[in-house]
Amino acid sequence: MRFASPEYLYLWLILPALICFWLIADWRRKRALKNFISPELMQKIGLTLSARMRLLRRVLILMGILLAVFALARPQWGAKVTRIEQKGLDIVIAIDTSKSMLAQDIKPNRLEKAKYELGKLIDILQGDRIGVVAFAGTAFTLCPLTLDYAAAQLFLESITTDIVPEPGTCLADAISAALENFQKEEQKFKVILLLTDGEDHCREMGRDPVKSAEEAKKQGAVIYTVGIGGTEGAPIPVMDESGNLEYKRDESGKYIESRLDEDTLKQIALATEGKYYHSVGGELEVEKFYQQIKQMERKKLGEQLQVEYEDRFQYFLGAGMILLFISILIPERKR
Repeated sequence: MRFASPEYLYLWLILPALICFWLIADWRRKRALKNFISPELMQKIGLTLSARMRLLRRVLILMGILLAVFALARPQWGAKVTRIEQKGLDIVIAIDTSKSMLAQDIKPNRLEKAKYELGKLIDILQGDRIGVVAFAGTAFTLCPLTLDYAAAQLFLESITTDIVPEPGTCLADAISAALENFQKEEQKFKVILLLTDGEDHCREMGRDPVKSAEEAKKQGAVIYTVGIGGTEGAPIPVMDESGNLEYKRDESGKYIESRLDEDTLKQIALATEGKYYHSVGGELEVEKFYQQIKQMERKKLGEQLQVEYEDRFQYFLGAGMILLFISILIPERKR
């Protein structure tokens, strides 16, 4: 036997408290009656209490409460084991960790906004495997595909702009690193969620993110892009040698402003028949993303044994109610 809600067993502490209350009440009643009414008069007017009936009634009340508390704790015995087929998608999150993600056109900054959005996504995922890729000038898998959402959340929380040592932003590498987490023989069930401000420094070196997206399409992956930041541009905060807040400058001394490149992100999503979202303050774009992928076909990820225990509280509750009802019918005074 087991209890589904064992915390309710502490209510049994009511029983000794009730016994103490009765003892004190009886003592006070006897003392009060002796002071004002003689024993002979008490018998004549029917105030004499039957000790046996009083004891029986209180025992029934105590047993009724005991059984009711037992029922609240939900005793269970007898189990049924069922096999549950687990189905889901493989979702790889690629998050931009370049210095431009420190821009504060979204509060508190772009990176923290992206992490917040992803944390909300992990909270609502059900049965899908999730992996995390961090990228800047290069990319690597931080968390392989897993059903352990708590572990994925820990990896996500550890992300800073220093986690990828190579500066810059390379969207093509991010897509390639995400693809490495999927099984190549599968032609569906693959989703890449790319969160970035869209600035790319690898295209002039021949690494075109749109071509990488087209390769992802050939491998059966769908890419959804989330643009983090504003199109107006924002300076990039940095710390100087003294630890004071400064903003990044170019060689001529002008502030470098980071702007969201929506066109590139739209092209990447379009190349794989995905969708582009623009994340602005207060809106949770990942919820829209999740509603989109909920309609997608899912693959079998495995089987899980589920043990269902039979609730037996009704027997104890019924018996307790009967005892309490009987206790009401028992008179305490002598006839």
